Order: sequence, then structure tokens, then C-alpha cells
Amino acid sequence: MAKYFKTQQPNILAQIGAMKSKYPQFHSTVKGVCVTFTGELMVKPELPIYTVSVEYRGDQKPLVHIISPSLVENAKHTYSDKSLCLYHPDNFNWHSSRLVAKEIMQWTIAWIYFYEYWLQSGEWIGPEVSHSKEKTNE
Repeated sequence: MAKYFKTQQPNILAQIGAMKSKYPQFHSTVKGVCVTFTGELMVKPELPIYTVSVEYRGDQKPLVHIISPSLVENAKHTYSDKSLCLYHPDNFNWHSSRLVAKEIMQWTIAWIYFYEYWLQSGEWIGPEVSHSKEKTNE
């Protein structure tokens, strides 16, 4: 009987397969142990269609960028490189065996919805985590 061991190595083929299954409008570009997915998301018919880039980087957190439409200057919940802040690293442990299609894409869709609401109302209605040393349950 064969023994199966969970590998911690990035699984590019699993990432690509999951994305093709759940988000067929996204295309992938592989570079070494990284894969970048680029495609369009329509969160709600009345909102703009967003072109998004998601870079899977193995055990490093994925980088998510909005390609279009352009985000406003100093958009909430973005990093200095303009990538999206989808979760606080103390509250979610990313590792290479997690699937971008299952974890990151749903959070990206939610982020876009919360961003559009924030643009209209000035209020961020999504979960927010204090960036202190304390871990929260949000």
C-alpha cells in the first residue's frame, strides 16, 4: 500500500486546475514556482468590471492587484505596492497547499464590493482587524 505525504512544495498544476474550474475567465502565466492569474471579475451588474491580477508565490502570501479600473489614491486596505490587504497575517496562515481559487478569490471579490461601497458612502463595511500585536477572531 502506498503512503501519501502532504507536500509543502508549491503545486502549480493544482492552482491552475482549481482556477480553470472556478474562474475560467482567468488566464495563467507560469514563471518558475510562481503563477500569475489575470482576468475579469463582475461582482454585481451595476458595478464596474474589474481586471485583477493574482500572483501565487508558494508559501509567500499571494499578491493581488487591481489592474483596472484604477483605484483611488490612498485606497483603504491596500499596501504601499498597491496590492490588496485581504487578511491580517496573524489571523490567517497562508501556505503553498492552500488554493488561490478557494481562499484568495472569494476575499478579492468581497474586497471589491467593500471598496465600491466605501467609494459611495465613505464607510468600509467589510471586516477590519487592528494592526496591533493582538490576534483577533474576525
